[in-house]
Amino acid sequence: MATRLSVEELTQWFSFRLGGYRPAFTFIDLFAGIGGMRMGFEAVGGRCVFTSEWDPWCQRTYLANFAVDHPICGDIRRVSESEIPGHDVLLAGFPCQPFSIAGVSARNALGQPHGFRCQTQGTLFFEIARILAFHRPAAFLLENVKNLVFHDRGRTFRIIIQTLAEELGYHVDWCIIDARGWVPQHRERIFIAGFRTDTGFSFGDLEVPDPSKGPRLGSILHPEDGTEEPEPPYTEGPMAKVAAKYTLSEKLWSYLKDYKQRHRQKGNGFGYGLFGPDDVARTLSARYYKDGSEILIRQDGKPPRRLTPRECARLMGFDALGRKLFQIPVSDTQAYKQFGNAVVVPVVESIARMMLPHILQAKGPLTVAGRTTYALAG
Repeated sequence: MATRLSVEELTQWFSFRLGGYRPAFTFIDLFAGIGGMRMGFEAVGGRCVFTSEWDPWCQRTYLANFAVDHPICGDIRRVSESEIPGHDVLLAGFPCQPFSIAGVSARNALGQPHGFRCQTQGTLFFEIARILAFHRPAAFLLENVKNLVFHDRGRTFRIIIQTLAEELGYHVDWCIIDARGWVPQHRERIFIAGFRTDTGFSFGDLEVPDPSKGPRLGSILHPEDGTEEPEPPYTEGPMAKVAAKYTLSEKLWSYLKDYKQRHRQKGNGFGYGLFGPDDVARTLSARYYKDGSEILIRQDGKPPRRLTPRECARLMGFDALGRKLFQIPVSDTQAYKQFGNAVVVPVVESIARMMLPHILQAKGPLTVAGRTTYALAG
């Protein structure tokens, strides 16, 4: 008869397996970006067996940070399902621009289609669906912007859930999660999880840190007091002061102040966001490279400054305590785009830890210390 092991028993067993380089489960990393989803699932014992990312600059960052033992696929639309190795979990942070508020507004202004009508990006969800249909992995986790739920009056999201649950037969749950309990940033994203069998998974079981007790910006900013190792080109001198190039010019600062004032008079909330070490920032976006206006850091006696790419890595949880320093081998412009499009790593890791027993249960029975088990004890 199958039993349910305790957390401690399964943790000990996986530690033994991982010590012998045997993963708890395998996964594929679609629309991988710079590997945020991968980091979260590697942290709980998974091994990546396939990666897809079309952007060459993201590929460069990905390869600088992971021991990739397989080629990185570019356009997933050109890859046959049979070319993708079997796997237990499918991960995909599929492109969000066709569904985001900013993306929809920009496309409307240009007279371009958005959502599923956007042929370049909006239809990429169906690439996920065809891979799920062919391989039938035990589980999946998808990530996108909050606005996906509301896009096209909810029609887009209904199509996604119907495809996953009714056409593909997965047991699906979803949740909008704000990362501000994990990192000093207000960042709401939707996560959709599915399991091949009904394991009882619910996002309601996720332990979300209290946002009021969460970290503040001071925890990710360069201290500028000599306690941090210098890191050119982000810092300068032996005290590791933030490099002067990140301070806004007087001309740009004046423009941003005037822009905000004009919109304030119209009753709009558009404009820059100014923050200090005790604050929680707005959402870091892929457009941050343009002027950095959504997250500007106050400075005494001079205009505010942008975050450095290193601070962005910390803000997104890529440089969390206990991890090696995340390598940033690209220009500031590319780095800002990459971190702005990324997932918050500790959020994904928390979800992965919650999903782990359900992944094992969906995979089927395991033999642990002579006993057959399906999942963790409740």
